[in-house]
Amino acid sequence: MIDPTRHRQLQELDVVGLCTRILQNSRNELYLNMRYLDLSLSSLGFEMDPACRGLGTDGFVIYYHGEYLCDLYRRGRVLVNRAYLHMVLHCLFCHMDTMGSRETRMWNLACDIAAESVTDGLYLKCVHIQMPPFRMDWYGRLRQRLQVLNAEGVYKALEEMKLTERQIERLEAEFLVDDHQYWQLPPDSPKTSVVRQNQWSNNREKLQTEMETMGNQQDEDTKSLLEQVQVENRERYDYSRFLQKFAVLKEEMQVDPDSFDYAFYPYGLSLYGNMPLVEPLEYKEVRRIKEFVIAIDTSGSVSGDLVQRFVTKTYNILRQQENFFTKINLHIIQCDDRVREDVAITSAETLKSYMERLTINGCGGTDFRPAFQYVDELVGKQRFSRLKGLLYFTDGRGIYPVKRPVYDTAFVFMEQDFLDVDVPPWAMKVVLEEEQIMEYRPGKRNGHGQ
Repeated sequence: MIDPTRHRQLQELDVVGLCTRILQNSRNELYLNMRYLDLSLSSLGFEMDPACRGLGTDGFVIYYHGEYLCDLYRRGRVLVNRAYLHMVLHCLFCHMDTMGSRETRMWNLACDIAAESVTDGLYLKCVHIQMPPFRMDWYGRLRQRLQVLNAEGVYKALEEMKLTERQIERLEAEFLVDDHQYWQLPPDSPKTSVVRQNQWSNNREKLQTEMETMGNQQDEDTKSLLEQVQVENRERYDYSRFLQKFAVLKEEMQVDPDSFDYAFYPYGLSLYGNMPLVEPLEYKEVRRIKEFVIAIDTSGSVSGDLVQRFVTKTYNILRQQENFFTKINLHIIQCDDRVREDVAITSAETLKSYMERLTINGCGGTDFRPAFQYVDELVGKQRFSRLKGLLYFTDGRGIYPVKRPVYDTAFVFMEQDFLDVDVPPWAMKVVLEEEQIMEYRPGKRNGHGQ
């Protein structure tokens, strides 16, 4: 008589062996068609999990329900290939670790739409299926709002659309591919989110290098993948910390509890014998912002609401006592194809007054050169004694100066409007998520995913 337990174990081993071969063959087929994904495809192991709702990954392993995977393979090898690639894209695009405070259900949907949009753009036999009209329609709607269909942008677009429950369910039925229950790692697991992020960050950087090296050999349909990879490979900035790059070191009159005046120390010893006098210094070296220029692109392609929030965010960071010297020299310049307004700020009070009456002037074309020419004239007229830098808020679509100015420059872009434009080599490029320019609250850390 056959032991039922033993029989069941043998059946499970057969299923595991079959499913492993299915996934291995899928990985090999994807590799033969997309060799630049070699490292990413081979970064995931395979493990059967009866609790899995189809297929899913934690960034280390692909988990599968045996019966589901076999049925999916019977329906078509291409479907297995698409699911495998879908999970790899989740890993490459950091979908597992960048949800932050976003609503889980809508974030999951946004991530699946972002991954599927890349797969649908790959006209390769191994992953190509006839795209349903419903799916094409929604890609069209989203591309009217977004230049790159990354998860963050899609999430925001879906929120703005105010979708009904029925619409959400229909989108989930169309785009949801895998089980996301494995994204949240157990706290006691040796697989940590830090290890996962580092591993896939390395994979993503190598992927970008590989794809860019291909140059003209790269197919047109891989552009969507490369664009999203470039978006994820950008450095994320804590905006408040970034502004400190424009600070200068200067002594200010204030008590320094961490230092003392050495002149009083020996005086006390000579006067009292064994009693040194320790007096705190009445001055302290501090790193603060004194002279600074904020240039605002007020062309028609830049959202007035975003400009308002960007200036407000910058103001709220700068107005903190530790960021400003008592006397400041800050110029806020509005410019499209010419300088429209220049307001000189000399104190935190005048900056506050300006913010209360802020209006946007312009809506012409975008040319960065007039703002730089104007600032150079101010420098020549000695309106600045030590201008540290210029911060230019823009969408990047304009004419850049050729010559490097004598002061540091940073071009600040919003993520949803960002294309990987090449700023001049002498300038810094900062890309901010929209969450980073919401109302700033002192004491809150404003970094990626916060």
